[in-house]
Amino acid sequence: MHNLAIALHLKGDSITGSDDEIFEPSKSRLSRFNLLPAKEGWDPSNINSELDAVILGMHAKPDNPELLMAKNIGLNIFSYPEYLYEQSKDKIRIVIGGSHGKTTITAMILHVTRAYSLNCDYMVGAQLEGFDVMVKLSNGARYMVLEGDEYLTSPIDLHPKFHLYHPDIALLSGIAWDHINVFPTFENYIEQFRTFISLITENGTLIWCSEDEELRKICPSARADIRQVPYSLPDHYVENGVTMIRFENKEIPLRVFGQHNLLNLNGARIVCNVMGITDEEFYNAIQSFGGASKRLERLAGNEQSIVFKDFAHSPSKLMATLKAVKEQYPDKKLVACMELHTYSSLSQDFLGHYKGCMDAADRAIVYFNPHAIQLKKLTLITPEQVKQGFANERLEVFTDSGLLKKSLIAENWKNKNLLMMSSGDFDGMNLEDLARNIVTRNT
Repeated sequence: MHNLAIALHLKGDSITGSDDEIFEPSKSRLSRFNLLPAKEGWDPSNINSELDAVILGMHAKPDNPELLMAKNIGLNIFSYPEYLYEQSKDKIRIVIGGSHGKTTITAMILHVTRAYSLNCDYMVGAQLEGFDVMVKLSNGARYMVLEGDEYLTSPIDLHPKFHLYHPDIALLSGIAWDHINVFPTFENYIEQFRTFISLITENGTLIWCSEDEELRKICPSARADIRQVPYSLPDHYVENGVTMIRFENKEIPLRVFGQHNLLNLNGARIVCNVMGITDEEFYNAIQSFGGASKRLERLAGNEQSIVFKDFAHSPSKLMATLKAVKEQYPDKKLVACMELHTYSSLSQDFLGHYKGCMDAADRAIVYFNPHAIQLKKLTLITPEQVKQGFANERLEVFTDSGLLKKSLIAENWKNKNLLMMSSGDFDGMNLEDLARNIVTRNT
């Protein structure tokens, strides 16, 4: 929401906002643009008939006093994705969907379009190198590139966000059951993607990963007017820890690695083709792409060890990330640590889906905070249940982040890499400091 506020401010609109709590980095960014509210909390007097619209975030509940006031005086009320659609009605909308890879694919497209000064508006779910904000809105851009999240739109609109964008060009990276608190069955989850495909505009384009089993089932049955472009892995090899793509008798070195990132790259390439960027131009620009924040992000490293952090938390993402690091560095052992943080991952009923997900690690660690389970009002899980869910007798389970940090620092890091995976922050653990500590001790 704070990125949208800044984007509208930069566009020239007058922006005000409210929230009951404002954290970093939102607080500093809003302050930088003089958009920080004078006080925190909700106040109906902030809402008046001079406002053109109210944009509702997920944090505002249906009984929010400012929302009720806006309804009472008949203001236009938009959810976040509704307003993005309003701002892109006259543009070519490119929506990147799928259970995984959305942020990376969107980031790759924006990296390449920026390299060739192709003006496009966007919304992406992570901070990108070289971009001040995660949302850009303008009057002159021909394209709008949107990361299409399948999570709910707002407290008063329970449709998935990506159902509201009506893409002219859609990309689907794959389907792996997520958000079980919202989509209680796998079939119900898949149905959201079928609906998304049906909402592609007339004579639109569907780009999809042909390596994904579920997409192979649902994409071929798309409407006849939709042009389909399946994609798979590009021709590549790994040499001395660097992934190379073969293209027209050339070898293209990449900063990113792993099969999932190569699939992401190929999907992004096709989207860029549709936008008028040639393959040669794409490969020239993508060589400098270092990844989106927290997506296999290298924190520190030397010849002995490298420390990565990654957003991975679902079973399919864990497996893909571990596989990527093992294949990129086959001569190094891998210590992999993941945090059970989301509603799905902390649910007893979902733990069994993690079976075998950490088997590729030479040392496998899972961390969770029992207090986080209480806050989510879930049934408490035990370390033994976690071990059973992952079906890995070697699995180490920690419930104290301080003890976890001590254990990692005490590890002998000679010829070993560390992979820290979470959509949270291991309860405030400073991963950058941890990485520097590990690398310094092995210098």
